[in-house]
Amino acid sequence: MRLTTEEFESQVRLMAALKMFELGKLSSGTAAELAGLSRTDFFDACSRYRVSLVNYPDEEAASVVESDLKTLEELGEE
Repeated sequence: MRLTTEEFESQVRLMAALKMFELGKLSSGTAAELAGLSRTDFFDACSRYRVSLVNYPDEEAASVVESDLKTLEELGEE
């Protein structure tokens, strides 16, 4: 598959934006801007390239799950 220079540059920007977002180096808005996309289109690209929209470090993910479970328990007691 041959790409024009513009198509190649666009792909490189998208791949860089996806990776930097995945690593937590860029917010979704900034990554979308780097890629030249709207946030909605950037989220679609995340889906196509299997980049998670939620990236928590392991320790933080455990804390978030614990907090959510506690909230659910409290709601069940009411």
